[in-house]
Amino acid sequence: MAQIIQKNSITVEQNWQKELASGFTDPFSLLSYLNLDPTDFGSHAEARRLFPMRVPRFFASLMEKGNWQDPLLLQVLPSNQEFLTAPGYSQDPLAEHDTANPGLLHKYHSRVLLIVKGGCAVNCRYCFRRHFPYADNSLSNTELENNIAYIAEDPAIDEVILSGGDPLMAKDSKLATLAEKIAAIPHVKRLRIHTRLPVVMPSRLDASFYRWFAGLPVQRVLVLHINHANEVSTELAEKLAPLRQAGVTVLNQAVLLKGINDTADIQAQLNEKVFAAGIMPYYLHLLDKVQGAAHFDIDVEQAREIMAGVIKRLPGFMVPKLVTEIGGQPGKTPVDLRLYPQD
Repeated sequence: MAQIIQKNSITVEQNWQKELASGFTDPFSLLSYLNLDPTDFGSHAEARRLFPMRVPRFFASLMEKGNWQDPLLLQVLPSNQEFLTAPGYSQDPLAEHDTANPGLLHKYHSRVLLIVKGGCAVNCRYCFRRHFPYADNSLSNTELENNIAYIAEDPAIDEVILSGGDPLMAKDSKLATLAEKIAAIPHVKRLRIHTRLPVVMPSRLDASFYRWFAGLPVQRVLVLHINHANEVSTELAEKLAPLRQAGVTVLNQAVLLKGINDTADIQAQLNEKVFAAGIMPYYLHLLDKVQGAAHFDIDVEQAREIMAGVIKRLPGFMVPKLVTEIGGQPGKTPVDLRLYPQD
């Protein structure tokens, strides 16, 4: 029986990897698929030199054909605005590039973040780690063991976050081994995974993933990244159901993006759709000021106004916390909404 399970696991794993490999990496091919005329797009395509384009075909299928302003398309399509140098923006907005241990970020007292995999299934153009030195944080087995030892030696660490890139770009065999070693550390209570991959390619949540993640002897948290209601597919909701049944907490964090989700109505629709899929709204982030993404930014006063509208429209349990992250601070910084009138 064990051999049969292993064989099936490999087959499933190859299926999602095959789908991953078939994604769009050329903007002209994506535009053709969406029935958009690329005649005037040429100068924008050059932004691929700054940050490659990656878009899974499933995510593209959620976009409205013929619509240049589709909110999902705008998140992934290269733009010549990425070449603009904006004051106050940097390649390392959260002061993460210099780490004491390669692949390990210990920004918070009780939590550490492990960079499991550098790549992503989708390259969002506003990504705060678009300049992150992943090559310097690609871990050998020895370095990975050193990071596990670091966690084991600090009893204050009770939560480990698997991040990237996207940690679910790694094979389940690697993730299972890593997770089992982390779960065996007595003072670790929770294992958290931050991922966008199931949103843009739900097939990643396969039987192999369910087996190792649902069975861990610690609290398990899956934090998704969904910015617009159109990203919440039927396929995603169906894939999440077995995880919730296994006691996994599923949360969502979004980024407030100009021209994509910058109204109270759109935010309300997003959080209604997220909650209906069994996902709890968690954070709404102000844009991290990463070089190349200034055209997505919204000022804090507008963000407060949007959140005031969201609070009027939704019950409290559907309202995410509006936060910003400041490099060197020991946690997310809530944005004070009292400065904006609620009535």
